[in-house]
Amino acid sequence: MGTTRTETDVTLRVNGEEHKLRLDNRTTLLDTLREHLDLPGAKKGCDQGQCGACTVLLDGRRVVSCLLLACSVEGSAVTTVEGLSAGDGLHPMQEAFIDFDAMQCGFCTPGQICSAVGLTPQETASPAAVREAMSGNICRCGAYVHIAAAVYEVAAAS
Repeated sequence: MGTTRTETDVTLRVNGEEHKLRLDNRTTLLDTLREHLDLPGAKKGCDQGQCGACTVLLDGRRVVSCLLLACSVEGSAVTTVEGLSAGDGLHPMQEAFIDFDAMQCGFCTPGQICSAVGLTPQETASPAAVREAMSGNICRCGAYVHIAAAVYEVAAAS
């Protein structure tokens, strides 16, 4: 017995641009970003929402894109790491990650940066609060001390 695939026309607003796509209803936001929109920043890590490598911003709120169906985010603004910088300049969080050497292999870095940008003032009130808020993003290289310092620095300067 075969399965029937159902496709839907979806308009997604990603990094300020509208994209009209026809997608299988089961396509995740992560797969849409990577495979249909050529935005490789969000990474496919665990594919279960536990590592944070696929973190993007949805209406400014951090979300794991591997657990969201693309058709469910229609009408929302999606921001990936590629959409954070303004023109030729980097986002302050991207700059801080460079300044604090907050990346090693770089695999988790886009998700870490998006997650950090989406933190609330409460979540950045102290270095301990930053560490707790960022605990959903795994860094297999162990750059946590540098990541927390970079995030706290940007938060303190805002």
